[in-house]
Amino acid sequence: MLHPKVTIIVVPNQCFNYTQESLESIYKYTNIPFKLIYIDGYTPKHQQQYLEKQSQLKGFRLIRTDKYVSPNQARNIGLKHVDTKYVVFLNNDVVVTTGWLNSLIECIQETNASVVTPVCLQGEKQLIHSAGGSLEFKYKNGNLDLFDKRLFINDCFDKVKPLLQRKSTQIADFNCFLARTSIFSKIGYLDENLMNCAQDIDFCLSVFAVGGTIYIEPQSIVNYLPVTELKLSDTPYYMLVWNYVWKRRSVNYFQEKWGLAKDATFTMNILEKVNQHSNLPFQSLKEFIKPLLVDEDNFINSASLKGS
Repeated sequence: MLHPKVTIIVVPNQCFNYTQESLESIYKYTNIPFKLIYIDGYTPKHQQQYLEKQSQLKGFRLIRTDKYVSPNQARNIGLKHVDTKYVVFLNNDVVVTTGWLNSLIECIQETNASVVTPVCLQGEKQLIHSAGGSLEFKYKNGNLDLFDKRLFINDCFDKVKPLLQRKSTQIADFNCFLARTSIFSKIGYLDENLMNCAQDIDFCLSVFAVGGTIYIEPQSIVNYLPVTELKLSDTPYYMLVWNYVWKRRSVNYFQEKWGLAKDATFTMNILEKVNQHSNLPFQSLKEFIKPLLVDEDNFINSASLKGS
C-alpha cells in the first residue's frame, strides 16, 4: 500500500450545514492515497454523531474542540499532527470534484511551488469565486495601502474557462489550497490574531516574504457552498465568526502587522464584506419567527371579540 504524501485538514468556516456533503465529496472524488484530519469545531449534536460514525467507518482522525474556534485556530490544530510532505486545507463548506487533488499535486511538483490553489466556484450557477489575482502595496496620499485584484470574480465559469491557465499568482483562496508542509517551518503557524478576515492575504504575504511562490491550477476545481439561509443550530457559530469585535480586532492587527495606514482602502473593503455577512443571521431569524407572528388585523379582531 502506498504511503500517503498528503494530509487533508478540514476546518469549520462559518457554519456546519454542509458537513456531510463536503466530507462525502472528498471520499468520492479523491483517487490517490491521503490522510484526513477533521477538526470538529464544536459542531451541533447531530453533526457530531455523524462525524464520529464516519471517522470509525473511514478511519480518519477526528479532533473535537470543547468550544468554537476560529478557522485559523482550527487549521493550526490540524497542522500540528501533519507528517506528510504536503498538506491541504479545506473548509467544511466546500465540495471537491473529480481529480482535484491529483491536479494540485502535479502542479506543485512540476512548478516547485510552495502553494497551489484551485479554481473555486460558487453555488449552483458555477460562478467564479476565486481564480487567483494580484497584490500591490501603494502609497495613497502619503499613506501605505494594499490593493488586491481578484480575477474573473462572479464571471460564469464556462465563459472564462478557456482563459484560465496554470500560472503564478499572488492570491491563494483559503476555501482550499495545497502547500508544502515545509513552508510552515519558515513562516510559522497561521496567524491566529486574524479571527475572521484577511487570513488568506496574510498567509500569501508571509509566503512571499520568505521567497515562496504560489500557483493557480485550473484543472483543479472545487465548489464553495455559500450560506443563503442559516439553520438555527448554525447561528451561534456564524454570529461569532462575523462579530464586530473579531472583525475590528483582526483589521487593526492586519494594518499594524503590514504597516498599512489606519483605515486603509484595503481594510475598509474587508469591513464592508464582513458587514454583509453579519446581516444574514437577522434575515434568517426573521424568516424563522415569521410563522410565529400573529397577523395584526386578526389580532385586533380577536381582541375585540374577547372584549365584547
